Amino acid sequence: MIRRAVEFVDERSGAAPFLKKTLRYLFPDHWAFLLGEVALYCFIILVGTGIFLTFYFEPSLASTHYHGTYAPLQGLEMSDAYKSVVDISFQVKAGLLMRQTHHWAADVFVASMVIHLMRVFFTGAFRRPRELTWLVGLLMLFVTLLEGYLGYSIVDDLLSGMGLAIGYGVALSLPGIGGNLALGIWGAPFPGDHAFESRMFIAHVLLLPVLIGILITIHLALVASRHHTQFRRVPKKQTNRKLLGVPTFPGQTPRSLGLFSAVTGVLFMLGGLIQINPIWLWGPYELSQGTNGAQPDWYLGWLIGALRLMPGFDEVVGGRTIVPNPFWGGALLPLLVLIVLGAYPWVERRLTGDHGVHNVLDRPRDVPNRTAFGAAFLAWVFLILFAGAADRIYLFLNWSYNTQIWIYRGLVFVLPVVVFVIVRRICRELQKVDEVEEIQEQAEEEAHELDAARPVGAPSIT
Repeated sequence: MIRRAVEFVDERSGAAPFLKKTLRYLFPDHWAFLLGEVALYCFIILVGTGIFLTFYFEPSLASTHYHGTYAPLQGLEMSDAYKSVVDISFQVKAGLLMRQTHHWAADVFVASMVIHLMRVFFTGAFRRPRELTWLVGLLMLFVTLLEGYLGYSIVDDLLSGMGLAIGYGVALSLPGIGGNLALGIWGAPFPGDHAFESRMFIAHVLLLPVLIGILITIHLALVASRHHTQFRRVPKKQTNRKLLGVPTFPGQTPRSLGLFSAVTGVLFMLGGLIQINPIWLWGPYELSQGTNGAQPDWYLGWLIGALRLMPGFDEVVGGRTIVPNPFWGGALLPLLVLIVLGAYPWVERRLTGDHGVHNVLDRPRDVPNRTAFGAAFLAWVFLILFAGAADRIYLFLNWSYNTQIWIYRGLVFVLPVVVFVIVRRICRELQKVDEVEEIQEQAEEEAHELDAARPVGAPSIT
């Protein structure tokens, strides 16, 4: 019966060759390649939980009063958006579980993408012919950052309102187009018109998810067309023209389904057991209110850190402010990071003169300059992210906020240089160790060959 069904479908669609090729596609047998799958499964969980939340969320800034089950907010004036999220958390069955799982999935989604990007960079998987795959992945990451920002901004609690105020200031700071851009997005001076919430909602639940889905599809298609890269496990047998791995079925499919189940279970366990973003404690957003120690999700902390590290100066020409202060940390820094990472494959090719095709990955120690640069650049970005938590450090450890900022400003220039020198030195020392081990192995092989050729009864060279 199964054979007849397959023959029926194949005769009318010609799908058998495609299915055969798909089932025989080889996946690398290494855990590092599963990081991309973790990101994909987080996105699936985000879409599923997001659909659930969409049924109950009210994207409106219209004023109302709370008369729900959470006593501390009784009678308080708030927006329909904030009230609906509080109701989801306390009155909708499984609402809090879905909301917190959605939030945790967003955090893990970005984290897995960042770690996946690090693996690709340090192993050289971005080289020819995979430069386009690298660029699509970078674009996906930055679109995801914007999607996450909109996700916790539509709630209209005190924290999200403060984040939108910062975003409004950054939008205004863009030279030439800032004023018109901010008015076009917000519809009116901050906090914007009543339709602003609807625009954010549509972008968050429709436009950006569709764009991310398209980018994921393109990314996977490029990976499949160029095939996965390979770790150099058997140097004498593996070349750029040889594939090693397990087939789609029965090798990769069961383990991939197992990973999906594990990711789903962990995310729902986090959503059910570990509290995240308890907006009922922050309260609704009011222009006149603010709070110390307010922090966005971790993946936007580096932008807050950059805003805090920038000295207080504006670019003024002829008595007019051409470039306001928020531009440097809020807009120029992410643009600089995107340009540096996007251009790196071509910069490395120019500096090394290596224009060949690479299907076999490098060990980080074998490319000291790339590894050292990547570690220095990563240390620079994470230092800026750490600076974004300066107020939290002040609250917990009572360290002077101003002193911290001045220390971070100095480390921004010193730390990357120190990390670059140390990491490159470590890589070169590891290369020397490898050379000694290789010489020892060659000597042992030669000794074994001589032993095999010695006359019977002669002493063993080994």
